[in-house]
Amino acid sequence: MLTVIIECRDQEPELAQTLAALVSGAIEGLVCDVVVLDHGSRDGTSRVADAAGCRFYSEWDICEILGSARGEWLLLVEPGSRPQSGWIDEIGEYMALNTLPARFTASRGYRRPLMQRLRRMFSPLEFGFLISKVEAMAVARSGMALAEFTRGRKPKRLASEMIPSWVAARAVR
Repeated sequence: MLTVIIECRDQEPELAQTLAALVSGAIEGLVCDVVVLDHGSRDGTSRVADAAGCRFYSEWDICEILGSARGEWLLLVEPGSRPQSGWIDEIGEYMALNTLPARFTASRGYRRPLMQRLRRMFSPLEFGFLISKVEAMAVARSGMALAEFTRGRKPKRLASEMIPSWVAARAVR
C-alpha cells in the first residue's frame, strides 16, 4: 500500500489535478492514504483536499506524519505532477520487489527545450520520489521539507512517466 504526501501553498488548481490523477490508484487499491501538508494557503486548497478525502495539515511535524502514514511506501509529489498510464502496476510491482527509492521518468510529451533543461535546476520532487516508510522514518527530523528526503539518494528510474508540476502551473497561470 502507498501513502502519497503533497506539500503545497496556494496551489489549489494544481493540487486538484494531482488528486484527480491519483483516483485510479485508490480504486485499484494501491493508494491507501493521501496527506496534504499546507504552508499557509489562502486559496481553496483545504477545500480541495477535504473534498478528495485527504488528510490536511496546516501545522505538522514530519516525524508524526510519517508515523501515521498507512502505507508501507511513500510517494512524495509536487502539486500539479500527474503520473501517466501504467503507473499503478509498475509501482505495485516495484514496491513488492525492491527496497531502494525510485522516481518516475520525465514525460516525453512535456519536455523543456534542451537549453532550458541544461540551465535549470530541477526540483527534487518534480518527477515524484518513491521511498519506503522505514527508510523515510530513519532519516526524518522535525522541520524537514519533503524535498530533503531525496538528498544523498540515487533513485531508480521507473519506466512510467510523470507530467511535471510546471506544466500544470503554466496552464493555470
